[in-house]
Amino acid sequence: MSEAPAHVIDAVGRRCPLPVIDLAKQISEVPVGSVIELLADDPAAAADVPAWCRMRDHEFVGEKARGDATAYLVRRTH
Repeated sequence: MSEAPAHVIDAVGRRCPLPVIDLAKQISEVPVGSVIELLADDPAAAADVPAWCRMRDHEFVGEKARGDATAYLVRRTH
């Protein structure tokens, strides 16, 4: 997971479903094949982001701790 994200969404402090809505609105801002990073501190994002990726056919790359938040990495596939 060393690839630098093409775009970062700061959704810290936003609660479900807002982080995933932010991701859905902004994923089209990166080129196909690029990674977008979603920063969120809502525990629901741990399940919501991978589920959204499966439903929308994007690749969930992984997650990593980032201070008090978690960085969710998603690769745009289409």
